[in-house]
Amino acid sequence: MSTFQNTTTSSIVFLLTGVPGLEAFHTWISIPFCFLYITAFSGNSLILFVIVTQPSLHEPMYYFLSMLSTTDLGLSVSTLITMLGIFWFNAREISFNACLSQMFFIQLFTVMESSVLLAMAFDRFVAISNPLRYASILTDLKIAQIGVAIITRGTLILTPMVLLLKRLSFCHSQVLHHSYCFHPDVMKLSCTDTRINSAVGLIALITTAGVDSVFIILSYLLIIKTVFSIASPEERKKAFSTCISHVGAVAVFYIPLISLSFVHRFGKQAPPYVHTLIANAYLLLPPVMNPIIYSVKTKQIRRAVLKVLPSATKD
Repeated sequence: MSTFQNTTTSSIVFLLTGVPGLEAFHTWISIPFCFLYITAFSGNSLILFVIVTQPSLHEPMYYFLSMLSTTDLGLSVSTLITMLGIFWFNAREISFNACLSQMFFIQLFTVMESSVLLAMAFDRFVAISNPLRYASILTDLKIAQIGVAIITRGTLILTPMVLLLKRLSFCHSQVLHHSYCFHPDVMKLSCTDTRINSAVGLIALITTAGVDSVFIILSYLLIIKTVFSIASPEERKKAFSTCISHVGAVAVFYIPLISLSFVHRFGKQAPPYVHTLIANAYLLLPPVMNPIIYSVKTKQIRRAVLKVLPSATKD
């Protein structure tokens, strides 16, 4: 009989994994990860700072951008301790409850990011299709309500998915294959029936990222239809240019997410480090790239950042 048989969930300790096969180089591998975390924290903090301090950015588009930066900061914080703990101190152990907590917040911020990207797509649609009523449709109150709805939606959908893991028994190897707690990864270690958990997890994925992606695509189809009805080529170009940053943020979020899903389902023959790299890219790319994309491609943000940086240097 396995030594893990009939282990209560409160006493379970999982073992996280860094980069399989490269454990001897974890200290060196931590250097690019530290750089990515510093970039994510400094970039998103700077975006939030300029939006709060610059009155010219107190508009719906930038309020939604501040929500995106907040979720990116939350996503980075959720993985920071376990990931760098493994690389620096080989601190692989994580209790069952701590694992569930980390899993919940990672999933919550991921769902929130997907929801914010959908809200930003709606923002662009309203701005392009009905510019005269833009400010009256997306009022400060309406944006606050959207923010509350995003948090509530994620919490209600994800809480059952995470709590259902408490009903499982774990009697096999308790080694997870990522440097953070990932729902499918934890389920694979259970020796009891996980069909309910799998179904709830799939429903959560479909009703969040799945539904959001469909409505984002629909929003852009309507935007394209509206833009092509504009007579002036110059105005068309201007309208499309306001969407470039958002399209980049959508790509940075959904491409790693889709890649991770495919690797978990169809890439069982792939080397372990491939799973690790894609799993880390799934969580680190959006927080790192979004501030860069918006700083480079959005003229107002770029100007605000350049305005703030020299004053900060002088101080």
